[in-house]
Amino acid sequence: MKKIKKLLVLFVLGTLLSCEINDGRDINFELEIMSITSVDVPAEFTLGETYEITVDYLRPNGCHEFNDFIFQPDGNTRTVAVVDTVYNDPDCSTNAEEASVSFDFLVLSTGPYIFQFYQGSSPNGQDDYLIVEVPVVE
Repeated sequence: MKKIKKLLVLFVLGTLLSCEINDGRDINFELEIMSITSVDVPAEFTLGETYEITVDYLRPNGCHEFNDFIFQPDGNTRTVAVVDTVYNDPDCSTNAEEASVSFDFLVLSTGPYIFQFYQGSSPNGQDDYLIVEVPVVE
């Protein structure tokens, strides 16, 4: 997860340095890595095909909005995390809501893919993952 946190820092810096948002009001926000609660992944992949993978997570309140995914590839293992933009706005809804977001995955290797979906950290600081292995058929 340390690699994901480093990528998040680089993502934030790139976002802040690449554009200017200023319409006369202060917009305060931060990026937060969210805990994935469930996933919809095919039972198998076919080499060369593209698949939509859907992840579900809980937004704690109305100030949270999907921003992007963080992907950490390592061979045929993919660590995946959801990043939300969290706005500092006292007028946001306080209701938690389920959210579903998707990404497309192109199968380029014949070996099985292992997805590690970030689910948060345990009280002792250990990162938790939902691990899904998907075989590839030709």
